[in-house]
Amino acid sequence: MNLNKKGIVGISLCAALALQALGDEKNSLGSVDVVSTDQEKTSYTVESMNTSTKLNLSIKETPQSVSVLTSQRLEDMGVTSYQDMLSYVTGVTLNRWDERLNASARGFVVDYYKIDGVPSYTEYNERDLDLSIYDRVEIVRGANGLTTGAGNPGVSINLVRKKADSKELKQDITMSTDSYGSYGVTADTRTKINEDGSLRARLITKIEQKKSFMDKYKKDNTLIYGVIDNDISDSTYLSLGASFQQNNRSGIRWGGLPAFYSDGSRTDFDRSLSVTEDWTHWNNDIRSVFANLQHNIDKDKTLNLAYSYEEIDSDMALLYFNGQLNKSDGSGLTYMDFEGEVEKKESNLDINLNTPFEMNGLEQEIVVGVTHNLAKQTKYDARYPQGYYSALPNFFNYDISLPAADSSTDVPYVVKPEQVDQKAAYLAGNFSLAKKLKLIAGTRVTNYEYSSDDHTKETRKFSGEFTPYLGLVYDINKQHSVYTSYTNIFKPQSYKDVNGAFLDPIEGNNYEAGIKGEYFDKALNASLSIFKIEQDNVGEAIDGVFVGGTQAYRAVEGVTSKGFELDISGQVKDNLDLNFGLANFEAEDRKGVKYNTKASRTTANLFAKYSLKNYSLGGGINYKSKYYTGSGASQITQDAYYIVNLMGSYDIAKDMSVQVNVENLLDKKYYEGIGSNGMTYGDPRNLSASLKYSF
Repeated sequence: MNLNKKGIVGISLCAALALQALGDEKNSLGSVDVVSTDQEKTSYTVESMNTSTKLNLSIKETPQSVSVLTSQRLEDMGVTSYQDMLSYVTGVTLNRWDERLNASARGFVVDYYKIDGVPSYTEYNERDLDLSIYDRVEIVRGANGLTTGAGNPGVSINLVRKKADSKELKQDITMSTDSYGSYGVTADTRTKINEDGSLRARLITKIEQKKSFMDKYKKDNTLIYGVIDNDISDSTYLSLGASFQQNNRSGIRWGGLPAFYSDGSRTDFDRSLSVTEDWTHWNNDIRSVFANLQHNIDKDKTLNLAYSYEEIDSDMALLYFNGQLNKSDGSGLTYMDFEGEVEKKESNLDINLNTPFEMNGLEQEIVVGVTHNLAKQTKYDARYPQGYYSALPNFFNYDISLPAADSSTDVPYVVKPEQVDQKAAYLAGNFSLAKKLKLIAGTRVTNYEYSSDDHTKETRKFSGEFTPYLGLVYDINKQHSVYTSYTNIFKPQSYKDVNGAFLDPIEGNNYEAGIKGEYFDKALNASLSIFKIEQDNVGEAIDGVFVGGTQAYRAVEGVTSKGFELDISGQVKDNLDLNFGLANFEAEDRKGVKYNTKASRTTANLFAKYSLKNYSLGGGINYKSKYYTGSGASQITQDAYYIVNLMGSYDIAKDMSVQVNVENLLDKKYYEGIGSNGMTYGDPRNLSASLKYSF
């Protein structure tokens, strides 16, 4: 699906006019109420979230380290992309190679995210989802296998979609620009469709052209999101929606700049330099549809059904450099180009029954459900034009074109269709053992199967994978609670043992304890947690042992990670919003060797906003401790650094406001990605401005 800018502007205007007509038709009805008061709050926290267990728990009642990024906080920081958002999540560290962003938490790679509580599997986040269609981002740190299935035990990030939540016509138009020459326009329209507002609609459209500090780089982002919410009856609610995002990026990197000169000294380039040509690109089309049904069987039981389907089409043309650079004449490097197309499809179904009840005068809650996730890669056709590496005569003056397809010289790279199929049943409960003591317990049983059309790849089945969840929460007083918990997750692997059987999945066991608080009538949440993660069943090669020509492995203990996290978020006063996160971890393998040294061991995020009448002023600091890769003379280290950001906004009128953000105020020069052939710089100072008109 291709839409030019005129097309999407036309859709936006037509939709706005149509929805306005629907809204104006019944103006004589008088005042109306907003359907949901939980969506898009102006604070930095929420009253409850169910990402951890699917139970309706407040942050204080959840026996894990959890937090939330509300739409208000994201708007204040000027953050609209998934990749940018990750740098503000407490405990998450980033290593950027190119358009892909390798994120990790508690030492482990973030290999999935969720949308409305349903997992989607991606390891490097190259899709870079636009956050304009999401109400908030809910974060659960540690293992989250109960509501996920397969994955790593670092963090679970859940994007919650915006709803058609208004019974009156509301429209927001936001225009933005920055010091690089980027621009964007976003239109958000919501209204009722019928007279009583039981049927409502929302449409969000966006066009954006982003430029960068990097020469030649450009990103064209097109977004359409529509949702219809229907209160079918007093007991039944249905939400239907669809979205399309087209993310076209040109002049891109594939890997980064050379790290060393041939004499062994470190390189130091201008940040605007990147390894690229005009023909390079990495384009994604993401099409999604979803449906959510809630039905109250009686005043106590609620049946929930969620379905989503997504297609991702990618095409890319990439250029990669390798080697050590001769600083005198620019020789010493080789280059490789790559061209390909990838298609992926993913469908998810989740059905659960939530039953609150009372026992011995105490409130209880149970949720039981089944879920099915099917992720397919239906196409991966690519080529290395004219082979792999060719000598680059001069890095300081090169002109490389992408050769036309030639079957006699191209090296094909084709991955036949493959899929991962997960079916599971789960049970979770919130049991009040006493007035101040709660047991949060649950389990999940998953059947996992990997299959491929490639006859050289065997089908892998893991049945009855048991994922327990156990937590205790004790209320010290009205404002404070202490908790302890054990959570689990599994990660399938393709290694075989000496008998030719696949090793059992890797287990990620998360042990955690902490204290939480709610203050100022629950407007501010705070938590302090300590954790320990232990991996088990990790495949390790057995020296000199092969089975049928294939390396044999044994299961051993894996990485152990331990540390603490502090999170404070919400409203301190009516005019002061605050978010502060601090995290530290240490991770080692079973031999005592440090694990994932590319991840900062200590990270901190601070952002605060003070509002007075029509003015708001805010700012923050992001801190990353030292990280490195390699050893000896080839070691590359990024020393600890901090980034200062500022924001200011002014309400020009009741329905119009302007906001200015300054990122990297002190213009700190640092590496956002490190590797012997993958050095990438972080963004320099950038000034952005937006104008928002609401009517």
